[in-house]
Amino acid sequence: MEKPTYLTEAAITQFIQSALREDVGDGDHSSLAAIPAHAENKARLLVKDSGILAGVELAQLIFREVDPSLTMQVFMPDGSTVAQGDVAFTVTGRAQAILTAERLVLNCMQRMSGIATYTQHLTQLIAGTNARLLDTRKTTPNFRIMEKWAVVIGGGVNHRFGLFDMIMLKDNHVDYAGGIKQAITATQRYLTQHNKKLPIVIETRNLSEVQQTLDTGGIDRIMLDNMPPHLMREAVELINGQYETEASGGITEETIAAVAASGVDYISVGALTHSSKSLDLSLKAF
Repeated sequence: MEKPTYLTEAAITQFIQSALREDVGDGDHSSLAAIPAHAENKARLLVKDSGILAGVELAQLIFREVDPSLTMQVFMPDGSTVAQGDVAFTVTGRAQAILTAERLVLNCMQRMSGIATYTQHLTQLIAGTNARLLDTRKTTPNFRIMEKWAVVIGGGVNHRFGLFDMIMLKDNHVDYAGGIKQAITATQRYLTQHNKKLPIVIETRNLSEVQQTLDTGGIDRIMLDNMPPHLMREAVELINGQYETEASGGITEETIAAVAASGVDYISVGALTHSSKSLDLSLKAF
């Protein structure tokens, strides 16, 4: 799969180094005290749950950051379907280094694998429709890059990464601006004045706001927020392919198929990153 643009080597390295500073501080004193510096051992990543594996590539980078001499043998790459008892990879090298990296590797992989698993589950529920599953900004601070990476591994699509790479005019923006037309025209003026080319997405709450958006124009996508599926279908018919459409707001496993059947292009689900259950994994010596 093609890596998202935010997954640069510099961004990943910065995350790993920051996470290690938080965890290791001035030293992994448990390992330094109990394990001889020259001791070499092996460990295996043991799967204790079923789902979609994510974070293997990240684990390689974490081990390399802790000790470049550590070597991994990968049996199950990112995106693999795993079950209890599977061994995803082994790592070999200095025992102290393996132990220092262990918790960061597990924290990342368990969280990422849970997100990838839930993303694939919801993606399967809308199979056969034209709708594509999107994540949101409802992510863990300082861990967004990994959570969005996990969504891609699970078959979903990344929405905007942050506040800087897309204009999204939500209900509060519209209300503060004085209405749909005012929010859109002010945004267009801002982008022109600052010589910026950003996609404009606007959230609508009813058919009246959809029509106001169509009358104003100059946007890229219309969000249909907290509308029941039958109303979304009417909105999609009203928009009639003039702009991309996105369903959002409180969409669950029970409703997502009906939402997809309404004809929307995208469905954004915050639960992908804020409510996924982590996959049970462990790193065991052998």
